[in-house]
Amino acid sequence: MAEAADIQGTGPSPARRWLRRTITVAVGAPLLAGLLQAPSTASPAVAAADAVSKTVDVSLDTLAPSAPVEGDTVTITGTVTNRSKKAVTDATVDLRVGPRMTSRSEIEQVTGRTGYRSDSDPARLEDAPRIKIPRLGAGLSTDFSFSVPVSDLGLDEAGVYQLGVSLTGQTPDQGYDRVLGIERTFLPYQPEAAKKKTQLTYLWPLISSAHVSAETATDDQQTPVFEDDALADELKPGGRLDQLVSLGKDLPVTWVLDPDLLASVDAMANGYRVKDGTLHVPGKNKAVAEQWLNALERAIQGRKVVALPFADPDLASLAHHGKDVPGSLGHLQSATDLAGVTVETVLHVQPSTDFAWPVDGAVDPSIVAVATSAGADKVIARSDSVRDDLAYTPTAARPLGDGSTTAVVSDAILSTTFEGDMVRSESSTLAVQEFLSQSLAITLEQPQDQRSVVVAPQRMPSVSQAQTMATALHGLSGRRWSEPVDLVAAAGAKPDPDASTRVPSASRYPKKLRDRELPVQAFRDMKTTRDELGDFKVILELPGRVVTPFGNAINREMSVSWRGEPRAAAIYRTNVLDYLQTLTKGVQLVDKSDLTLSGRSATIPVTVQNKLLQGVDHLVLRLTSTNKNRLTVNGEGFAELPVKINGGHSQSVKFTASANVNGQVPMIAQLYTEDGTPYGQPMTFTVKVSEITPTVMLVIAGGVLLLVLAGVRMYSQRKRVAARNAEAEAEPAEADEADEDGPAGDEPSGDEPEQPSDPTPDTGPESGDPSGPGEKVDR
Repeated sequence: MAEAADIQGTGPSPARRWLRRTITVAVGAPLLAGLLQAPSTASPAVAAADAVSKTVDVSLDTLAPSAPVEGDTVTITGTVTNRSKKAVTDATVDLRVGPRMTSRSEIEQVTGRTGYRSDSDPARLEDAPRIKIPRLGAGLSTDFSFSVPVSDLGLDEAGVYQLGVSLTGQTPDQGYDRVLGIERTFLPYQPEAAKKKTQLTYLWPLISSAHVSAETATDDQQTPVFEDDALADELKPGGRLDQLVSLGKDLPVTWVLDPDLLASVDAMANGYRVKDGTLHVPGKNKAVAEQWLNALERAIQGRKVVALPFADPDLASLAHHGKDVPGSLGHLQSATDLAGVTVETVLHVQPSTDFAWPVDGAVDPSIVAVATSAGADKVIARSDSVRDDLAYTPTAARPLGDGSTTAVVSDAILSTTFEGDMVRSESSTLAVQEFLSQSLAITLEQPQDQRSVVVAPQRMPSVSQAQTMATALHGLSGRRWSEPVDLVAAAGAKPDPDASTRVPSASRYPKKLRDRELPVQAFRDMKTTRDELGDFKVILELPGRVVTPFGNAINREMSVSWRGEPRAAAIYRTNVLDYLQTLTKGVQLVDKSDLTLSGRSATIPVTVQNKLLQGVDHLVLRLTSTNKNRLTVNGEGFAELPVKINGGHSQSVKFTASANVNGQVPMIAQLYTEDGTPYGQPMTFTVKVSEITPTVMLVIAGGVLLLVLAGVRMYSQRKRVAARNAEAEAEPAEADEADEDGPAGDEPSGDEPEQPSDPTPDTGPESGDPSGPGEKVDR
């Protein structure tokens, strides 16, 4: 445990405070000028001091109020932790408030510092109390808390001030006081409302990754099948999307929605299924989805809503890798058309659909061309892409390129302030103070002119990031230097004539963003799926049941959310194509065994099977003879017959074959769509032509006649043998009758001779199994 700390000391008189401030400004100005002109490399002595000042980690956990006014008391809490292996003794925690900062770049410089810099960090604030820590053991921590009236902070006028908390103490190897740790932040001070407030637009994105597969259940409602149930975790109370809605309803923001997210949640609310291995199990979060949609619908009432194209397509990937793959731009058009309809259907509001938002606001000529190809005429860019060579921050909106497109250039610093890990309270506190200070600095750059600034944060902020963003926006609620406006109003603001309107060249597009784009193979995979879907839908009686889920799935394959997830993206594309091919194979030719054709003509049946749940039409079956001189079909080398089959049924299509010459003829059966496109795989079988001539028939008839005559002869002979045997048996019988007329007293014998019967023919057992192929059976 850390040792207890105590607070001591009282501040000097007002006269001494005024004198100290005057000296600080007089001395600090030349030092600051020298710092800005000097090389960035610190001297060895400064570097050594910087290393020493990292012995103790100083954490600023809370600062309230974040933007104080006169009469307020600023409270700062935090923790100091000894990172070294030796104890720190005779330590004090001090508050340091620097002179007013004059530019945004100066704020950035302070943000980038780590250790203590004696040549730039302000001296200890004598008016503030000092916290004594007699001993802080190695690896131990202790908390601190300051409460200082604003009047004691030395804030002379409106502006941004550096505020630091440092620990000064001794170590066993250095027996004198040194700054062993410091943490800096900023304090925005605007006691009265500015005459020209900055118009600030904050985008509040509701975007998620793809969760819905191309598969649907077999019911009439086509219940969607989700890849997993992870979306429910974001929707549940405390989840990411739940927090964005809960926080956003009380903030002056512009909602930026991905219509695919709304469609997915709406599908959950109406009943859904989830993949579980090879099975589809009922989803269990219908109520969660309903609750979230209801909360969102209430939150956006009276607010401006911007709808991105369906599934938030990756415009940069499409421009750099997809536009040369035929048909890829068509998906962007369909995604744009679907956006407004989806939002209006689910949330009952009319969204703006004329905004395009490339990843991180990075643009080049090809991205702008693709972004505006589907109807958008406003592109949300960022100031680290469309750069202004000005000493101040200009209004966000300006014409871009030839003037047909409006660029809404968001502020890069404000937009990226909350991208880090905001779970730790210190990170959150520092981010809030930096955001508020930068926004005040923008207003003070040209206090006589009102400008419009746009903030476009990361697409999918985490829970802690969203909470920190909300805290920062609440810090602006006093509206002393800024006022909120929506994105549509910001896009219509009067442009600054000196703002840059040039589209950056392709060579300036950041490599780190290009490396994470979808590869060209991804768009080739989409084309394969799209082409097979096009061939499939023309044979269906109800094509919408297939086109809609697969069209949405292809849109999801272009989503920005796949950046950094190449394997997952490839798996999703493969699953979509595999399922489509499973359906297309549901309409197929049934394998046929080889046939023997005896005679000059016969009927050849070919069976087409439909395993789908809906009927198919607009198909033709072509049967082709590879040797029309030997065998023709319907009098030609090939014949075509229409195919129409109800769902779950088969159809036997019959062709008339005519033989000219004996021999084997390979046959090819192939399904085609009505426009002549092959459908499915061909089926081959062989027809053996074996024509029976009249001579052969005569020989066969003669043979049959001989067999009949032989049978009659055998029967006659058998009858004659039987008659002779009967006559021979009759003679002994007559002799016995003569004996009966002999002398009296003779008794007849009790033993009578046995009567012979016809011999039994040996036919052998008969089998009930069908005869094998080619087997001859005598009847």
